[in-house]
Amino acid sequence: MKDKILICGPCSAESQEQVLQTAFALSKRIELTYFRAGVWKPRTRPGSFEGAGITALKWLQEVSNQTGINVITEVATPDHVKAILKYGFKAVWIGARTTSNPFSVQEIADELRGTNIEVFVKNPVNPDIELWQGALERFIKAGTNRIHAIHRGFYPFEKTKLRNIPKWEIPIELKRRMPDIKVICDPSHIAGSIDFIEEIAQKAMDLNMDGLMIESHIDPENALSDSKQQLEPRALSDMLNNLVVRCEKFENEVFIKQIEQLRDQIDSIDQQMIELLSQRMGIVEEIGKYKQENNVSILQLRRWQQIIESRIEQGQKLGLSEDFIRKLLTFVHKESITCQSEIFKNNKD
Repeated sequence: MKDKILICGPCSAESQEQVLQTAFALSKRIELTYFRAGVWKPRTRPGSFEGAGITALKWLQEVSNQTGINVITEVATPDHVKAILKYGFKAVWIGARTTSNPFSVQEIADELRGTNIEVFVKNPVNPDIELWQGALERFIKAGTNRIHAIHRGFYPFEKTKLRNIPKWEIPIELKRRMPDIKVICDPSHIAGSIDFIEEIAQKAMDLNMDGLMIESHIDPENALSDSKQQLEPRALSDMLNNLVVRCEKFENEVFIKQIEQLRDQIDSIDQQMIELLSQRMGIVEEIGKYKQENNVSILQLRRWQQIIESRIEQGQKLGLSEDFIRKLLTFVHKESITCQSEIFKNNKD
């Protein structure tokens, strides 16, 4: 992990003993850039642990005093900024919910104006790269010199094994648009479970991301928040040692890096295309069953004509040729007819 940003620590600061024990356990095994812990926790619904507040800033200050590790926490309001400045913090991160609100981002950026605080901005909850880029630009325009992005995945509208879907093409595109911005990955919030953290962290390293933010707790099973996605310090150390950090050995590194970033975007989009085609074929199969049960023919010419016309119009607006859209849809339609024909045949037999 040489030359990579590494931010680790518990989801939440729960007690002074908990943060100190975690910090000491991590410092024995890992060279940290920052020790992290949430102080103010914006939970989805009230009633769950929402952080210890300003009291916890004192605990984190003690972590820094005793271990020599710089500490970082999340801020969501100008008052939070005032509080962390009082306790000598050198860095903050902006959470996904806050990034989603330009008014909140601007207020925080204004409060940080004139300071030397390092700022990490998580992606918004939904996959909106303009909103993410806009948040970073607000801090830059307010004079923040040390500004970075955190990729923590996006809220999934469908059921997945992960807490948040990575959509790797979005941080890759952000890096292309803002090449001077470092982008690190938060595998904990993408995974939602320790079972997938190493896989996601390795993917981030394979994509040449600039570092990792990973949650670690001295006693994960009894954590007051996000217990399933926090690694015990020893387990985190072992996982980091297993990661392969790729080296760039090409003469024209800039050219190769740009090509690989574009190819990674293609791979990610292709994967989504295949998943969407699979979902489409599932619906086609359901329609085939309804047609067979109601004695309706497979080919619905009027519907097919509507699809061709509307999709070609949409594609042309997006810069795609009519010929390409027609050929693509023809292949998809042919497979749909084959699928429904098999349903008719099997039910007849």
